[in-house]
Amino acid sequence: MSKKFFKKFENGDFRVTIFGSARIKKETQIYNQIKTLAKMLGERGFDIVTGGGPGLMEAASSGHEKGSKKTGAHSIGIGIKLPKRQGFNMHLNVKKEFNRFSERLDTFMSLSNVVVVAPGGVGTLLELFYAWQLVQVKHICDIPIILLGEQWPSLIKWLEKNPLKNKYLDKKDINLLFLAKNCDEAMKMIDNAHKEHKQGNKNFCLNYKKYKLY
Repeated sequence: MSKKFFKKFENGDFRVTIFGSARIKKETQIYNQIKTLAKMLGERGFDIVTGGGPGLMEAASSGHEKGSKKTGAHSIGIGIKLPKRQGFNMHLNVKKEFNRFSERLDTFMSLSNVVVVAPGGVGTLLELFYAWQLVQVKHICDIPIILLGEQWPSLIKWLEKNPLKNKYLDKKDINLLFLAKNCDEAMKMIDNAHKEHKQGNKNFCLNYKKYKLY
């Protein structure tokens, strides 16, 4: 990844990455939740980062577009080339497409101050576990990973009954994940993270520098 790309993001802006399924249709409950959350982020002047495609990515980008009209916050789409092209949605300010998932994932992580994970399949799970591991081993900053929606409580229960019980991970690892029932709960967590970001607390750092991608 080039210095030129990251130079755009050296102004200290606060960014929230939103992961979620490309398959979820408009006007479903989770689609509207993500759209509302992203609108709230835009109204606060927070940038968002998504995969830039359809489904929940489009929900986030479209909601953010409405919310950011006065603040000028950016919607960044980090896309991936696939055999069946999904393309970018029309609500993005910055677009970047990658050939490899690994480089794309690294870029997501380097730009994130908060990660919100909405319901999704293999791709969303990959993004969740990748972010979780990087925070666990301190390769990136101590950023909140917020699990939004009904899909996640059962995952936490499985983690506690299996890997945790068998001592494959520690309780402190599970405590890196935060459950949010709705966008209001998620927004409270994000506001707290932003407060710490502004104060420059001991956990504050710039991921793209810590991760040393260039």
